[in-house]
Amino acid sequence: MNNSLIASKVREQLSKFLGIFSPRFSKPTTGFIGEMLYGLQAFKDVKLSQIGRGLDEEIPLKETCERLSRNLAKEGLCEEMSEAIAMEGAKHVRKETVIAVDVTDIRKLYAKSMPYLATVRDGSEKELGPGYWGCAAVACESGGRKMVPLHLRLWSCEAPGFRSENDEIFEVIKTVSRGAGKRGIYAIDRGGDRGDIFDFLAERELDYVVRLVGDRNLLWGKRGKPVLAEKLARKCKMRHAETLIRETAKGEKTYHIEFGVMEVRLPWRKHEALRMVVIKGFGEKPMMLLTTLAATNSRKALWQVVEAYLTRWRVEDAIRFIKQSYKLEDIRLLNYTRLRNMMGIVLAAAYFTSAWLGKSLRREILAGNLVRLSKRLFGVPEFHSYALADGLSTVLRRSGKWLRKKLPVPDDPTQLPLRFSSA
Repeated sequence: MNNSLIASKVREQLSKFLGIFSPRFSKPTTGFIGEMLYGLQAFKDVKLSQIGRGLDEEIPLKETCERLSRNLAKEGLCEEMSEAIAMEGAKHVRKETVIAVDVTDIRKLYAKSMPYLATVRDGSEKELGPGYWGCAAVACESGGRKMVPLHLRLWSCEAPGFRSENDEIFEVIKTVSRGAGKRGIYAIDRGGDRGDIFDFLAERELDYVVRLVGDRNLLWGKRGKPVLAEKLARKCKMRHAETLIRETAKGEKTYHIEFGVMEVRLPWRKHEALRMVVIKGFGEKPMMLLTTLAATNSRKALWQVVEAYLTRWRVEDAIRFIKQSYKLEDIRLLNYTRLRNMMGIVLAAAYFTSAWLGKSLRREILAGNLVRLSKRLFGVPEFHSYALADGLSTVLRRSGKWLRKKLPVPDDPTQLPLRFSSA
């Protein structure tokens, strides 16, 4: 398949993908989303100047950027796009699918004029600096490799109307659960060890696996007094063992782990039976996972919890992919609404790359050709979305512009291709 044909197929798939937004937006707004996605995929850069270059319009670049900037200021754009992605992504979510939710940061060390810059903590560098907070939700089958981005949200605790980080996390889970219903297992790291989050998940009857910090008070057995989770973990009988290999930036790392379970309850939710799965072998202190799962002490039941939490690491891969592939931390918008709306555009681009292109056999063939175009020196990496993003950029920059004519009507009448104007 030559590059021009591949580019034509990509534009056709992108047009069909925009069908999930068309019921929510006017034709001009849907056309704007298509232009943003095309330019973002072509240059892999969130700066409007680079997106404008990707469109390669026959007008001055400044005029293109001004038009994109005006459209990006539309109120509610991010929320509607996120809702559409969550509804579409929910088709990939089954009862035992892991939905990993993770708080992240977007650092802007040298920004001076960006609105409502707050102090954030870089999770990798362990340093404080100016920037914005964010939260991502990603679906992945337990032990699987393919990730499906479901939500991406940005906020600043200095912005007017900001209430709390909990409320922002709640909005992410609400959006995802409106599409997925009660399906899925919500996996959250130690940042999810908060009473409000436990209450929020329980009230919506959502299954979860949350890593405990250690100073969480729990009720155990017939004792009426709360006991620290870390003390309870020392009493847990390790009934099962397993050897794991995790790929890291420094190569493969082997872990020999042991795990067991205890029946516990939260002090303010005494009526609700929960389980604490304890894992030893990842560090000096045991890892403690509070969950609604593990109804029995069998190896299979406990391993489902362990594997669900380990699958949560995939959200870190997804966030890294989004930041690196679209230069998210190089964002330079000077309006808070535009900043938040750009998250919806980036989410849509990540979903199109990671989930949409592999949805059918025909799209898998197209994805294979895009991976080939990425020209990876050592083959396709385990997290192959990087290769797909590189392939998309290569073919879109080499072959043609965004859609200028109407495409044939697809077999699926719910995914009608759209015509786009430059307005």
